[in-house]
Amino acid sequence: MQAFELFMIGVGLSMDAFAVSVSKGLSVRKYQPAQSLCCGVWFGGFQMLMPLAGYLLGVNFAAYVHAVAHWIAFVLLALIGGNMVREAFSGDDEPVGASFAPTAMLPLAVATAIDALAVGVTFAALQTDILPAVAVIGVTTFVISAAGVKIGSVFGEKYADKAELFGGVVLILIGVKVVLEHYNIL
Repeated sequence: MQAFELFMIGVGLSMDAFAVSVSKGLSVRKYQPAQSLCCGVWFGGFQMLMPLAGYLLGVNFAAYVHAVAHWIAFVLLALIGGNMVREAFSGDDEPVGASFAPTAMLPLAVATAIDALAVGVTFAALQTDILPAVAVIGVTTFVISAAGVKIGSVFGEKYADKAELFGGVVLILIGVKVVLEHYNIL
């Protein structure tokens, strides 16, 4: 996978974390840079760990699924992206509290990164070099999440659904691209 593709996957995966970070920014009375750092570390860290875990699980199955890896990648990315698009239109926003304590951040970090586990399996199927991939995803999520807290404190919840919609569409398009490249259409 090219660096740009990894970056776009990172952007797509980080949109859930961005939406939660914006909500965190909305919930604070007075913005402090440490709040951005906290969200960036939690969300970026879990966006690195989950695809790595998915890759380690998937590498055991990669030899069996290599012939259909492109379809597996497409289906997983389309499902993840489709779910993000559905959530963007559902209007069922769960309230996010103002706490940045580990007990509040851990469940949010796991919830926003669970889709990255499936992406890690996809990376194994596509024989992607995992260390650069998780580094790009983690750093991208760190920056986007950290910015989300500040944006939330300034602009409000107006853009959270649009970010999730954008992330879902990006993941679906990358899945389509994988299939098209397999058949030498791109």
